[in-house]
Amino acid sequence: MARKISAKLFDGRDLFYFDDASSQLPAVRKADSRETAERPETAQMRLDALTGDWISIAAHRHGRAFLPPAHMCPLCPTTADNLSELPDNFDVAVFENKNPSFGPLLPGSDNPHYADIANRELGATLTSFGRCEVVVFSPEHLGSLGGQSVERIRTVIDAWGDRTEHLQSLPGVRQVFPFENRGQEIGVTLHHPHGQIYSYPYVTPRTVKLLDSIERYGQNLFADTLAFEQAGERVLIQGDAFTAYVPFAGRWPIEVHLLPHRHVQHLGQLTDAERDELASTYKRILTALDAIYDSPTPYISAWHQAPLVEGGENVRLQLQITSPRRAADKLKYLAGSESAMGAFIADFPPEKTAAQLREVI
Repeated sequence: MARKISAKLFDGRDLFYFDDASSQLPAVRKADSRETAERPETAQMRLDALTGDWISIAAHRHGRAFLPPAHMCPLCPTTADNLSELPDNFDVAVFENKNPSFGPLLPGSDNPHYADIANRELGATLTSFGRCEVVVFSPEHLGSLGGQSVERIRTVIDAWGDRTEHLQSLPGVRQVFPFENRGQEIGVTLHHPHGQIYSYPYVTPRTVKLLDSIERYGQNLFADTLAFEQAGERVLIQGDAFTAYVPFAGRWPIEVHLLPHRHVQHLGQLTDAERDELASTYKRILTALDAIYDSPTPYISAWHQAPLVEGGENVRLQLQITSPRRAADKLKYLAGSESAMGAFIADFPPEKTAAQLREVI
């Protein structure tokens, strides 16, 4: 289990160090030496009455760092010439985002119906309560999560589990979402290997649809989905605790899902043995994505966790990795049907994707 050390940044934001099991780093870390400063105001959510979706208007994010050179990277350990977000050396670090889409304000009490607007009132607004955190996978400026050791990936999983349990305890938080955007093609603004955790004050649109599917199908939707996929030809890795597969109705040129064999709602509920297997399995998947072509594959790695609402107990933890890469030099862009109507057309069968991935796993 990773060792956790808590600290504060110059503007009062939380910072957590998670040290590898074999780490030789000291228990005491240097303090942030930057001058104190005020945090940006919490963003405003606006209701799209046509869909019921909330849109967070976080204008302060427009000025965030964009692909800075290595000597100015805000995610590298601090040096005399670069006072970064990380005051000292680390294995894995988690800190509150300087430019959050949600938060830093939290409501004074926990109201599960905070984001429910009667009759979808036109012009409805709410404060974007919540929290956004950055998860830095390594002190090295270049690299990837898949390129880390199994031990380091296990530390990242411990960090995700720790932060999920804490963030779910905050008033107003309805869903916690750890994810990684990898590659400029996806839209990353920092080269340094890292991911994020969003804590939403509402259940996200994708999860609302999932809850509706569970209500229509039954509470055993995930158990039956796992059995269905395990019996098919798209399985990539099947271990004692997890199965990774290309889904039957995959939307993207490269798409991998992973389900735990027992019903857990979030990363914090995984046992030590499950985390060990997950670290090894996750590394194999990410390594395979980069082995398909001669250059790194861009992807979004999304941890879908149960929302904190009625019916959420029927949602199982699930990893979904998607990539728009459809050839060595081609990307799938979301054009008319996908972007405007949400109706996906797959370029080739998921069975072909599974065969391609099995060759390199």
